[in-house]
Amino acid sequence: MGIQQKLHTKLVQKLILTPSLQQAIKLLPMSTLELSDLLNQEMVENPMLEEVPTEELQPAEASTAPEKSDAEEKVNKTDTWDDQDYEYFFGDYLDDGYRPRAPQEIKELPPIENTLSTASSLADHLMWQLSMQTDDPLMREIGSAIIGNLDDDGYLVASFEELAGMGPWPVPEVERALRLVQGFDPVGVASRDLQECLLLQLRHLGLEGTPTEKVVTDHLRLLQNHQVPEIARKLGLTIDDLKEHIEIIRHLDPKPGSRYNPTQSQYVIPDVYVVKVEDQYVAVLNEDGLPQMRISPVYRRLLDKGADNSDETRAYVKDKFRSALWLIKSVEQRQKTIHKVANSIINFQRDFLDHGIEHLRPLVLRDVANDIGMHESTVSRVVTNKYMHTPQGVFEMKYFFHSGISSSYGESVSSVTIKQRIRKIIENEDPRKPLSDSKIVSILQREGLVLARRTIAKYREELKISTSNQRKVLY
Repeated sequence: MGIQQKLHTKLVQKLILTPSLQQAIKLLPMSTLELSDLLNQEMVENPMLEEVPTEELQPAEASTAPEKSDAEEKVNKTDTWDDQDYEYFFGDYLDDGYRPRAPQEIKELPPIENTLSTASSLADHLMWQLSMQTDDPLMREIGSAIIGNLDDDGYLVASFEELAGMGPWPVPEVERALRLVQGFDPVGVASRDLQECLLLQLRHLGLEGTPTEKVVTDHLRLLQNHQVPEIARKLGLTIDDLKEHIEIIRHLDPKPGSRYNPTQSQYVIPDVYVVKVEDQYVAVLNEDGLPQMRISPVYRRLLDKGADNSDETRAYVKDKFRSALWLIKSVEQRQKTIHKVANSIINFQRDFLDHGIEHLRPLVLRDVANDIGMHESTVSRVVTNKYMHTPQGVFEMKYFFHSGISSSYGESVSSVTIKQRIRKIIENEDPRKPLSDSKIVSILQREGLVLARRTIAKYREELKISTSNQRKVLY
C-alpha cells in the first residue's frame, strides 16, 4: 500500500488569545494600585508613551482637539506605512491633540499628614524598662535576647535552651533574666503560655492561694469549655461563688502585648463610588492616582517615511507604537467594563442601597454577565480586588454575589440576609433559655424561610456564635 499526499480544505472556528486580548484580560483583575504601578513601569520602558502634563488635563466635555496645522496634515498624508487599519481602529488615539478623559470628580480625601503618627512598640517599651531596672551588663544582654523573641501578643517563643545557646549563657542566668522581664509592664508579658500569663497577672493582684488561682492552675481546660458546674463540683463551691472568681479571670488580659503592637489598619480606596443623582444611583470610577497616558507626538513622527530614519529605527518605533496603542486601549476597555459591571450591580441591588443588608438580593455572576452581555469569567475578573463605596458603607464587589434560598412567598432571599436574621434572633433570645438550632428553624419557617437544621448550624458557626448549651452555661 503506497503513501499518498492529499490536500483537504476544512472550515473550523477557533478562539485564539492574541497578545492584545491576553493583555486586556490581565488588566481586569488588577487593583487600582497594581494597575498604576504597571502603567508607570510601561511609561519607563516605552518611549512612545507619555503622561499628559497636569496643566493640559481638562474635563472630557470641555476638551476639544486642537486644529491641525497644514504641516501636521501633510505628515498624516505621507504617513502611509503598512498597517493602515490603525488609523481606522484607534481613531482619536493617533491625534497629537488626544487627551484622555479626566478623572471624574470624587470626594476629596483628607491630607496624608492627618493620618500619620508614631507609636511605641512593645519592644521599645520593654527595652526602656530594662535599661531602668538593671545595670548588670549580662542581665541587659540576656534581657534584650528575651525581648527580641517575643511575639506580637507578648509571649516568649523561644525555649531556655535556645536562649542560652545565643550567648552562650548559663541557663540559671537566663531564668533570672526572664523573671526580671516578667516583672515589667504590661503584666503577663514574656509568658510561655496562657496559663503562665494569667498566673502572673493574678499574683500581681495579690490573689495567690485563692480559688481564682486554683481555677487557672488546675481547671483552665474546663473553663475554656465553659464547664462551670464541673469546676464548681471539683472545688466544692456553689456556682454563684465560682462565678465571682470566673469574673476576675474574665477581666485579665490574655494578650498583654497586643495593646503595644496594634494591628496596622488597612485603608481601602474604593475603585467605584456609588452616587445618588436625584432618584437614580450611578457608578463613578475613581481614577485618582492612575497616570493619564497618550502617544508621544515627537516619537510618532519618527514613523513618517519622509523622515531621515533607518529601517531599524522605524521597526523599533513601530513595535513600541503598537504596544502603546494596545495598552491605552486595553486600559480604557478595562475602565468601561468595570463601569458596566458596577452599574449592573447597582440595578440588581437597588433595595440594598436604599434600605441596608436586610434587603440584599441573591445574585450570581451569571445574572450580571447576562445583563451586560459578557462572559461570567470576565465579570469574575472585574470584581476581584475591587471595592465599591455605597451609601451603606464600603464593600468588596464580590460581597454583592451570594446564593439565594427560596422562600414560601415567591422571592429568593440572600444567604447574607438570613445570617443577619439568625444573629438578631439569638441577640433577642432569653439568655436563661437559649434557642436551639431546631427552634431557630421553626422561627424562620414561620417567616416563610425553609432551611435544614445543619444549614442553621453552619451559618451560626460562620457567625462565630456558640451552641445553645454553651450560651446557657455562659449565662
